[in-house]
Amino acid sequence: MQHPAMLYVKKPSQVVQCNLCAHRCTIQPSHFGICNVRQNIKGQLNTHVYGEVIAANIDPIEKKPLYHFLPGSQSFSIATPGCNFRCDFCQNWQISQLSSTDASSYSQQQYSPKEVVLQARITHCQSIAYTYTEPTIFFEYAYDTSKEAHNHGITNVFVTNGYMTSEAVDTIAPVLDAANIDLKSFRDEFYKKICKGRLQPVLDTIQTMYSHNIWIELTTLLIPGKNDSKQELNDIAEFIASLSIDIPWHISRFHPNYQITDIKPTSMKTMEQARAIGQHHGLRYIYLGNISGEPHTICPHCNAILIKRTHYHIHNVNIDNGQCTNCGTKLPGRFTLQKELL
Repeated sequence: MQHPAMLYVKKPSQVVQCNLCAHRCTIQPSHFGICNVRQNIKGQLNTHVYGEVIAANIDPIEKKPLYHFLPGSQSFSIATPGCNFRCDFCQNWQISQLSSTDASSYSQQQYSPKEVVLQARITHCQSIAYTYTEPTIFFEYAYDTSKEAHNHGITNVFVTNGYMTSEAVDTIAPVLDAANIDLKSFRDEFYKKICKGRLQPVLDTIQTMYSHNIWIELTTLLIPGKNDSKQELNDIAEFIASLSIDIPWHISRFHPNYQITDIKPTSMKTMEQARAIGQHHGLRYIYLGNISGEPHTICPHCNAILIKRTHYHIHNVNIDNGQCTNCGTKLPGRFTLQKELL
């Protein structure tokens, strides 16, 4: 559905500059931005994916992954086509790399923001996750849905590459409760070559969301030979620790996908090395993903298992009012709905 876009400025000769993501595309009349879903129509910027839901599922919140935000709850998860990155390893490339001109090649449903919230309520989901593709590029739809969700006591979650402008973060912050942000690398060359973006805007988004008191967790997919050197892992862990040692770091194992099929899966030795580096920098909550095993949440004070998990399923929660039931240590995160959302 064509819908007026937010966050852009008009230039002479019907040219517009989009200020939604960090590409800040200058778009000529009739042309699209890098995302392929925002078009300049006679000097007015429009989005073509408002309400065009290409995926809608009920997921455990742990699948986002978010381990310290309403654990054990369900999240109504939606996406529209498109992305502002071109990652060679994208696991959802079948829908993220579509453009609005590809409409005949995929099926979608039209959901208004009120209809999305209604589905979340009917299915007893405590949150709506804007995920699978990049929520930044369907910002208007996510923003309107988020406002409606808050009116009904439902929280909002972004699963994002973080390639947003400060204007976008500031706009969504009042209705965004949590985000899992991909910190794909700590090298600008990686972002330029593999993602067709830059590192600094992602770091800026992480810092800005943190300053807005949005609950954040970070994910790094370790690709052998690309972003898994000791020095780079050290730089990532150091950056996270500079914000807070309580920010959970999800370290995910790479499996061949999309355009990177000639690299073997990440070794467990590398995964364990990354965890050890994070621990060396004082990070308290490090989770290994895409592997067999049980990513429990452990109390940093008494080592009691606070949240016992098998894959995405919660078996036991030893937390009361956000505190360890064994020693009383406060666990960082959001474990109950905030009063203003009830």
